[in-house]
Amino acid sequence: MTSFYAALLDLDGTLLDSVPDLATAANGMRVELGMDVLREDVIATFVGKGVDRLVQRALAGSQEHGELDPDLFERGRESFYRHYHLVNGDKAVVFDGVMDGLKAMRQMGLKLAVVTNKPTEFTLPLLQRTGLAGFFQAAVCGDTCARKKPDPQPVLHACALLGVPPARAVTIGDSINDAQAGRDAGTRVLVVPYGYNEGVDVRTLEVDGIVATLVEAAQWIARDGSVLPASTVQDMGQ
Repeated sequence: MTSFYAALLDLDGTLLDSVPDLATAANGMRVELGMDVLREDVIATFVGKGVDRLVQRALAGSQEHGELDPDLFERGRESFYRHYHLVNGDKAVVFDGVMDGLKAMRQMGLKLAVVTNKPTEFTLPLLQRTGLAGFFQAAVCGDTCARKKPDPQPVLHACALLGVPPARAVTIGDSINDAQAGRDAGTRVLVVPYGYNEGVDVRTLEVDGIVATLVEAAQWIARDGSVLPASTVQDMGQ
């Protein structure tokens, strides 16, 4: 029996591939403002620090957006929100292993929470539309707390909602935002290699393990974090 009480999971890039819909909304915004469209793989590198940062990066066409004109940002933000409301979940796909991994965690008796930088108005409908909502007892979104990941506040808030001490929780994500937030909150940290890492190789992050799927994350939790799944090194290409 595991000594962990809860798993706190990131949404975009960990549970779901949501980039197709985010790219549709971002490019809809750009076209509306007289800009050229960007490739989907470029927009994928903009994901991770919430919608406002995504809008800033999409307007600039780069992760390094510098100082944007406030009026341009407000018009872009309004446009992005409008476009994303229309397509949120249309092409989002649950990653392989997610459903089975969540089921295994629930069967272990773990409490589960989503901890995401995505606003509540997009998060809750997306969880419902993709069939994931029923797995989670709590959702901490980008507008739930005063600060977003990589600050530890959302992770700590999720632990409080679940009634679980951070030391008995595992944060699972795909980027430095999740790793830093979970580590600074005092949880254990696992990352998956397939998500949106803002160009930072997850092998360089200070984490407790890299797991190829959420099924392997469940196995790691079941072993109390003592052994990494044998396939992880192979899956990472090492």
